[in-house]
This record gives sequence, C-alpha cells and structure tokens, in this order.
Amino acid sequence: MQITRLSIPDVLRIEPSVFGDERGFFYESFHQARFEDAVGHKVTFVQDNHSKSARNVLRGLHYQIQQPQGKLVRVVAGSVFDVAVDLRRSSSTFGTWVGEVLSAENKVQMWIPEGFAHGFVALSDSAEFVYKTTNYYAPQFERSIIWNDPELNIAWPISGKPELSGKDANGKQFEIAEKFEDY
Repeated sequence: MQITRLSIPDVLRIEPSVFGDERGFFYESFHQARFEDAVGHKVTFVQDNHSKSARNVLRGLHYQIQQPQGKLVRVVAGSVFDVAVDLRRSSSTFGTWVGEVLSAENKVQMWIPEGFAHGFVALSDSAEFVYKTTNYYAPQFERSIIWNDPELNIAWPISGKPELSGKDANGKQFEIAEKFEDY
C-alpha cells in the first residue's frame, strides 16, 4: 500500500497493492492499523455508504457543520473526479481544494478528514462510489457549497453544466458558507 500526502497534507491518497492474474485480482481495501498509522491518530468508522451516479452527475460540495464526518472514499465501478475543500479556519490550507481521479481501475482511495467539504463528479457512463464515515449522517447539520464557486475555482474536468440535485444547485458561496473553527 502506498500512501501519499496531497497538497493539503491532511488529505491522503491511498493506493493499494493489487495482486492479479488471468483469474482476476485481490487487494486489501482497508487495514485499520496501517490507516491509523498514516493518519496519525485513532479513527473509528460508524457508517458505510454506497451511491451510483450517471455521467456528469455532480454531488457536493457537502459537509456537516456539527457531527463532522471524516470520509474514506473509493470507486468500485466507473470513475469520478473527487474533491476535498479545506474549511478549517486555523489551517494553512484554508479555502484551498485538492482533487484526484478515483476509479475501479486504479483502485485509489482518498482520506478526507473532518473539517472539509467533499464532492465528486462522475466521469464514466455510470460510477459507483463507496465510503466510510467517522460520524453518522445528520441532515439537520448538512451544508452545501456551490460546485462552481468563483473563489474556490475548482477545475472540474467536465464541459457544460453538471447534473445537480436541488440541494446542490442551491449551495452557498464559499464566502458566506459556515466554516470550522475547531479543526
């Protein structure tokens, strides 16, 4: 397993060792001790989620202002461009974003700690996205930042407008969105 700190050092790119032959492949998708060693602290996951999206569906940028969630994300079918935005006011990377292509083919995962907004856009005809969270979903605390915020200037690898839910189409501008004070 190769773990790389991205330009926002708390966000990790995790590439597993894959063993394959003409019969198929095997890889270890999660190992608690190695993961905690890389993150630098104990992490408890409480919920697993699985979504399916058609090409150009963009989900995000989501976060929970209370009961924040760390997320370990990966793709099991198709491909997505996955984005994390640092919302921690005390961070040297506050207001910056990092993105990675995650796919069933590359098997790369991304660790997005608490204090970040998260989103992705499906790059393939269909994409299945699975992730572990460190806190339960709490819709009353969920917030959304608009995907095309000019201050964040995320380089989404799509042409035209993405397919959005009503919630995501009405996301707030980064400037007025609630941020994290304690992370």
